[in-house]
Formats: sequence, C-alpha cells, structure tokens
Amino acid sequence: MSTALHTSALKSLPLLARGKVRDNYAVGDDRILMVASDRISAFDVIMGEPIPGKGELLTTLSLFWFDQLGPKGLAICPIHLTGEAPESVVSADEADLVKGRSMLVQRLKPIPVEAVVRGYLAGSGWKEYQESRSVCGVPLPEGLQNASKLPEPIYTPAAKAEMGEHDENITYEKTVEMVGADIAAQIRDKAIAMYKAAAEIALKKGIIIADTKFEFGLDKNGTVVLMDEVLTPDSSRYWPADQYAVGSNPPSFDKQFLRDWLETAKVNGQPWDKAPPAPRLPREVIEKTAAKYQEALTRLMG
Repeated sequence: MSTALHTSALKSLPLLARGKVRDNYAVGDDRILMVASDRISAFDVIMGEPIPGKGELLTTLSLFWFDQLGPKGLAICPIHLTGEAPESVVSADEADLVKGRSMLVQRLKPIPVEAVVRGYLAGSGWKEYQESRSVCGVPLPEGLQNASKLPEPIYTPAAKAEMGEHDENITYEKTVEMVGADIAAQIRDKAIAMYKAAAEIALKKGIIIADTKFEFGLDKNGTVVLMDEVLTPDSSRYWPADQYAVGSNPPSFDKQFLRDWLETAKVNGQPWDKAPPAPRLPREVIEKTAAKYQEALTRLMG
C-alpha cells in the first residue's frame, strides 16, 4: 500500500477544486482528473489525519460499480469515465501519485441535487420517521423500527450544500422546480433502479446497502450522466448481512466508528463542538477506520 496522501499537489495540471476527499484537476476544457486523497471527514469537518489506503479503496469500489451499472454491465445510466488511464495526462514523475487512486472523467455540468435512495430506515430517516411517520415528505406505514427494511426503496433527494455546510433534505417537487420535470424524473428513476440492482448484487456478497446517494451531471448534449463516486462506504451505509437485526443499528463498514469516537472526543479539554479544528485522531481510530473500509472491499470484491 502506498504512503497515505492527505492532499495532492500535482504540478502538471491546474487545480480546479478540492472537495472533502477528492482533488480535481483540469485536463483541457473537456476532462477532469479526479484524485481521491486519503482524507476523511465527519460532521462535515475534514480530519487532520488521513486514513491510509482509503483513496485507492474508494476508487477501486467506484470503478467496480461503474462497471456493474454502466455500459459494460446493466447499462442503467451513462457514466462519466473516459476509459483513458489517469497517469497518461500527468508528467512521468507524477504518474505514481495518481495511479490507483484517480479517475479521468468527462467534464460535465453538475446537477445540484443529491439523489438519495433509502432501502432501510436508519440515521436521520429513522429520527424523522419517529416524529412524522414519513421521511423527506414520503409517507411510510406505521410500526416500522430502527433498521427496518422499507416496503419499497424511497427517493429522498437533498440539495447540495457549499463546502463545510450540511446538505439540505428537499422534496421531489422542489427538485422539479430546480432542474425541471424531465431531469428530475430521470435522476429519480435512474437512482432507484441503480440502488435496487446494487443492493441485489451486494446482498449476494453478504452486504446490505441500507441507503446511498448518487450524483449526476449533464454532458454537452444534455444527457444525464452518472458521475463522482458510486456506492462507496463514503456515500452509502453498508451493513454486514450476518449481523443485521431489526430494532438496532447494525455495525457499518464506513466512518461510523470514527463518528462514534468523535462524539466523546475533546479539544483543549472541552468536548468537541463539531467545528474546525477537528480532534487529533489516535492511531487506533485510524487503523480501525481503515479496517472497516477494507472489510467492505474484501466482502464485495474478494
């Protein structure tokens, strides 16, 4: 495994933007090199310490799911991959920095809606259900418990927030206002279809995908294209099927271990207020978080 990378600094391409995990570089005016760092965020705050191997793992899982759901597989939605090797667009001395952790993709016009699909009641969805018997305006039957499987997967979109802000849950009707009826329907239908297909594939490998979010963009022809990362533990709730029980939170293969630790962490002797700076992560938390991500990859891909 390569040395952990908190922040990339390529010299051969201009930097477009840094997200919570990915650093995006311009390749001409029609392509982007997405470099997945080993950064990890929780409560919308980026931690100071990286999780070794995380960027490569997220890239490997995303490529797996692009193959399953895109033109090579079930062809549910066009994808943003160009098929070209990421190392082909950087200088020779930077090739090792991007190999294994990068994707060379089409430059698209992002659709400002996170297409969230929930197959199980968990997290903020469970909290909202207890108050209103609905999630994001979608009514649900009485009698559901924490971690209950929903009768059918539900689409609960969110509006993308600026860096450091929380995404805002919105209704489907609001997405129609934002992007128009045709595109709103396309991203909803494609997201639900991809979730159902992925959940079936994962369950055969012993993983429950409780919920996930997809991101889409428009190409120059106005075609809806699947972009960003897909069905990783950063964008999805992965549960081990053999430890699933209705009524309690199953252990998850994602950053939940980190979140739980942060809930009791202190900065300068005071409980952390979920604002920068983040508490310094001890080695045990880094190693256990890395192991959770690795277990997801191992179960899914062998």
